[in-house]
Amino acid sequence: MTDHTGHEDAQVQPTLPPPSIPEGAEAKAEAVAPERLIAAPDQVSQQRISEEIAEAHAEHERRVAAGERPARPTLLDFPAYRSSILRHPTKNPRLVDPETIELTSPAFGQRDVAAIEADLTLQHRGEPLGERIVVTGRIVDSWGRPVRNQLVEVWQANAAGRYIHQRDQHPAPLDPNFTGAGRTITDDDGWYRFITIKPGPYPWRNHVNAWRPAHIHFSLFGTAFTQRIITQMYFPGDPLFPLDPIYNSIPDQRDRDRLIATYDHDLTEPEFMLGYRWDIVLDGPNATWREPEGGEH
Repeated sequence: MTDHTGHEDAQVQPTLPPPSIPEGAEAKAEAVAPERLIAAPDQVSQQRISEEIAEAHAEHERRVAAGERPARPTLLDFPAYRSSILRHPTKNPRLVDPETIELTSPAFGQRDVAAIEADLTLQHRGEPLGERIVVTGRIVDSWGRPVRNQLVEVWQANAAGRYIHQRDQHPAPLDPNFTGAGRTITDDDGWYRFITIKPGPYPWRNHVNAWRPAHIHFSLFGTAFTQRIITQMYFPGDPLFPLDPIYNSIPDQRDRDRLIATYDHDLTEPEFMLGYRWDIVLDGPNATWREPEGGEH
């Protein structure tokens, strides 16, 4: 597994599912720094953002045609993603003793990973609102070999597009029966499986009328703390794809396509839930895009 490359997009990154919504949480949330404090200062139009996306993609294609080889699959200084310039590292990484770091491996939490944690619809007394789905796939290396016993964590917005996070204060309802976080361990063939609710799109303050496509965050741990990677899974046919600066900070369409799950009718259960298949490749030319630490959304 490799270090992160790309942009972070997370409202919350739990190594354990976050607690249930406390009583009065919405009333107390204003005490925490709201989303407006990290809004882009210029607040340009969507048209201008789309023009900047097109310009960046055209420049990337020109360089590739001229024989340049991109250093990473993601454009870090991506003008359309306003806050990316503030979020990505500007200094050299801090040197640490690798042997010291590798003395311990990731702890999966304060307890063993229970099977019920992979079903995000069973974590509360009532059923959550929204479209129930199952998401499953294999985690493999560049040779197609399964990555066994891999800790996989997910977190997401609810069906209304809202996270259980005090900084998320846009006018969409919280669901008292949906926390939006789960985890599982891959089996001997590298398979993972989650049952959840399809998340809704949500607004963010990158520019005027900015909306993020519906997505689920994935975190994967290797055999050491230095091997964590974070990525996002999107849903097919989302009309927000061409408008989203984070999604389009990946200049190659083939790389962007690897983030989109495939609807699988064989996974779909009659009168119960729709099925999506999404495989994750950890390295090599077909590697799934991943994010660095230190960002939002």
